[in-house]
Amino acid sequence: MIINQLTFLLLFCLLGWSDALIRPVPGISTSDRDGRTLQRTKRGWMWNSFFLLEEWTGTGKQYVGKLHSDMDHEDGSVKYVLTGDGAGTVFEIDENSGDIHATRRLDREEKALYTLSAKAVNKTSGQDLERASEFIIKIHDINDNEPKFAKDTYVASVLEMSNVGAFVMRVTATDADDEAYGNSAKLVYSILQGQPYFSVEPETGVIRTALPNMIRENRDSYKHLPVYSIDLFCSPSLGTYHISTPESAGIGSSVGRIKAYDTDVGENAEMWYSILDGDGQDVFNIITDSTSQEGVITVKKQLDYESKRLYSLRVQVTNTHIDRRFEQLGPFSDTAIVRITVTDVDEPPVFNRALYIFEVDEDTPAGSSVGTVSARDPDTINHLVKYTIDRHTDLERLFSIDSNNGTISTLQGLDRETSKWHNISVLATELSTALQTRVPVFIKVRDVNDNAPEFAMYYETFVCENVKAGQLIQTISAVDTDEPLVGHKFVFSLSTINPNFTIFDNEDNTARILTRRGSFNRREMSSYLLPVVISDNDYPIQSSTSTLTVRVCACDSRGNVQTCSNEALLLSAGLSTGALVAILLCILILLMIVVLFAALRRQKKKEPLIISKEDVRDNVVSYNDEGGGEEDTQAFDIGTLRNPEVIDTNKLRRDIMPEMLFPFRRTSPIKDNTDVRDFINGRLQENDSDPTAPPYDSLATYAYEGNGSLAESLSSLESAATEGDQEFEYLSHWGPQFKKLADMYIGQESQRET
Repeated sequence: MIINQLTFLLLFCLLGWSDALIRPVPGISTSDRDGRTLQRTKRGWMWNSFFLLEEWTGTGKQYVGKLHSDMDHEDGSVKYVLTGDGAGTVFEIDENSGDIHATRRLDREEKALYTLSAKAVNKTSGQDLERASEFIIKIHDINDNEPKFAKDTYVASVLEMSNVGAFVMRVTATDADDEAYGNSAKLVYSILQGQPYFSVEPETGVIRTALPNMIRENRDSYKHLPVYSIDLFCSPSLGTYHISTPESAGIGSSVGRIKAYDTDVGENAEMWYSILDGDGQDVFNIITDSTSQEGVITVKKQLDYESKRLYSLRVQVTNTHIDRRFEQLGPFSDTAIVRITVTDVDEPPVFNRALYIFEVDEDTPAGSSVGTVSARDPDTINHLVKYTIDRHTDLERLFSIDSNNGTISTLQGLDRETSKWHNISVLATELSTALQTRVPVFIKVRDVNDNAPEFAMYYETFVCENVKAGQLIQTISAVDTDEPLVGHKFVFSLSTINPNFTIFDNEDNTARILTRRGSFNRREMSSYLLPVVISDNDYPIQSSTSTLTVRVCACDSRGNVQTCSNEALLLSAGLSTGALVAILLCILILLMIVVLFAALRRQKKKEPLIISKEDVRDNVVSYNDEGGGEEDTQAFDIGTLRNPEVIDTNKLRRDIMPEMLFPFRRTSPIKDNTDVRDFINGRLQENDSDPTAPPYDSLATYAYEGNGSLAESLSSLESAATEGDQEFEYLSHWGPQFKKLADMYIGQESQRET
């Protein structure tokens, strides 16, 4: 079968060559298929055959043919002009000789023919010597495309025990080459692996069984059955691979794998892949997968669909272990063509610079242009790009940008002394996909002489009373926030002629203040104000007047200051007016803090109600009016009660003289289990009915609180040392009879906490 297939291939190759040999050349008389003789009609043009082979690999430009007019007497007066498809780009013509050349390699599958027009023109007059004539340049096909199957994988089934020749499936392939020219697109199918189980019809691609009595129980499937389609131009595509990868594939990433087959096993089947040549040799690399024995093609250089879309590699695979005894059977290697197609990926806009630097004068009015940024869509279909400023980089909103053309303008005036540089980011956004690209923009604010010079520091100048004329009392200098191109140059002068002092410019940006006379008297004039004018040399000239204060002091014979005015003495000690004011404020604040602290201490210091445990009084209750009794005060304390058994003697008033030596003796209450309230009411009635009691409130103390009280003893005697240790919240839970006590003590506790 293999011999029959090879014979069939050879026959078709011979037929293709014979067809090419008998193809007529345009412009030459020949016979058509009916036997009639075709004659070339006479016309003014004469040219060679305009046919080109595609994928021309020669160096330089490919020669197409020559145009020549009968009106051209070869005296240099005729100029040839070419128009039409590809004129000036794909094809060019020598205007003097009429030679036509192709400027680049052509692909028939991309465009099979070009229609052009040529004419001859008189160089001097510009008149057409002949009317334009149209002609066609056809691209001859070469076998540069391998057949492609309609599917990557075919799946079929067949009944077991089928007869030989039973139909399994049909595979189909196509070829992009020209079917009408040669045999480049005529296909033959074959199975290189899978015999003796299956066979394929070379012309139809029908796969049939090749063995009888195939039993499913012995083998139920046949996988990886490679079927090849071969065109008949003696150029089998057995070793051609097509790989597709997006242009966004990163460097080092895998774009595809190729596989060579070796019937050996073990180390004898180990292979090594390498790239021999091709236009993608610098863009791609190939490594060997030691596990699967596949060649892995990786990206070596960044891909760009818009720059190049198709790469070709010639890859070699070689056995790594070769037995020297069988070298004569070699070579133990094979080659294949790998075509890599780069697919387009929608990419964000690309700026024409990595960064932008613009300069603008600081006195530029708002709305002035600063510069223009530009970005484009790198994709084949250019989308509209809009520009914006990232406001996070322009918080003060100093700049704006034209969204259409990328022109940056100022929104307000700029001040170099405030900020010399402004760093913003501009965004280019592709409207159809919202893809964005950011670019930094650095804007330098150029200096303009808009600031006047001034004193470099604050000067404290003194002059002695016994000074002589021409004495140096101060050296001054100046500063300027502007930055002139050639450096600062200051000029010092006095605004008016001064009878006491004069100034001498040192011409090094400093000046000396000298006395014009001697014998100053601080009692007559303690200080002098000297206006000094400082000017710069930039354009426009800026000047300012700074006042120098000169104080008069008493000095010794050596010129050392002894006494000055109070302010002068303080200043001579290194204290300025601002420092003195700050010191006085600090002193005042300290005094206020001391007074406030003393007042707080005085408020906290109170006389305790109980001086010691020997004092039987708990509280002294004062009444400012008569009547009401217990209801007249919130300071009443039930703790003032004492046991009546302890009191046997009358208490005397301390604020008046007693009227009798032995006052009325109160009787003790009957000892029983009476309630505290009844006991107190009885005591109140007893005092109210006492005729010897004075008509105003008096102190009544009790040491007995009755029997059976749920609150036990309410006296503060023997209780905690301080009131802060007692909690009176429980009084609110004893009922209405203790409401007054709860209001008094809980209220006092809240005031203390406040």
